[in-house]
Amino acid sequence: MDEHLKIFTGRSNPVLAEGIAKSLGKELGQLTIKTFSDGELWIKFEENIRGSDVFIIQPTNSPAENIMELILIIDAAVRASANTVTAVIPYFGYGRQDRKDNPRVPISSRVMVDLVTATGADRIITMDLHSTQIQGFATIPFDHLYSRMVLLDAIKALGLDPENSAVLAPDVGSARMSQAYAKYLGMHFALIDKRRYAPNKAEVMHLIGELDGKDVLIIDDMIDTAGTTVNAAEAAMENGANSVTAVATHAILSDPAVERISQSSIKKLIVTDTLAIPDSKKLDNMEIVTVAQVFGEAIQRVYDGESVSALFEF
Repeated sequence: MDEHLKIFTGRSNPVLAEGIAKSLGKELGQLTIKTFSDGELWIKFEENIRGSDVFIIQPTNSPAENIMELILIIDAAVRASANTVTAVIPYFGYGRQDRKDNPRVPISSRVMVDLVTATGADRIITMDLHSTQIQGFATIPFDHLYSRMVLLDAIKALGLDPENSAVLAPDVGSARMSQAYAKYLGMHFALIDKRRYAPNKAEVMHLIGELDGKDVLIIDDMIDTAGTTVNAAEAAMENGANSVTAVATHAILSDPAVERISQSSIKKLIVTDTLAIPDSKKLDNMEIVTVAQVFGEAIQRVYDGESVSALFEF
């Protein structure tokens, strides 16, 4: 019955793609990708996809070659007469550049959506956007999935006492998500007011809420250089917290993130596998939970014409 459902992956995160395919009882489709000596890409579908519903899995994290790879795979699928082409982008790159906050700068996330759309994709599926307004840039269906289904299980497994625990939003931007977690888990809520004085650089100005004697969860959509997360953890400990656990969907872990986290007071770090995490960036206190089942369920629902949002009612 699902013979027309075909899943392919670029080279950005093949392990996650294999997990998604496995959750659907499928094998990944045959796709050849080569890089020529001058850096140009060559892509070919090695099987017939005419009339098939094709799902292409490719996070668009650095390097930018991952973006180009996705665009060329989409184009190849469209030209091979696929019935529909869906870009499954577990981590949506350039998601933080979602508005014109300075003169003479691009709205890069809009450009990303335009690239995928103009190449011929019929739908985009992604997870935990930095800013949900990015969905408004698309003229094609745009499904926004949430990692909280799997992260909540990992958090519950910590065995924290809700009465003596608090969810700490590391900045105002993550306050809404943190409040939702706090409400669901029955925990206290606290917020850090920070000031960003340069890209990837911020400092804690005020802490709103009571953390004394509490186990603290810091929840964010991503950890990049880890400055925000580590600053929040230190502020929590300085205000009497018992322990700090950091939780994030996208483990970007740009330098010097690993060094910062390893030297911080963060007891445990819980992240998902939306991005491939190299061994060099894996920490002893890191737990990686897979989102393969979430994407697999969403893909099946899209293919069957069922509601995707019904998956994520909190």
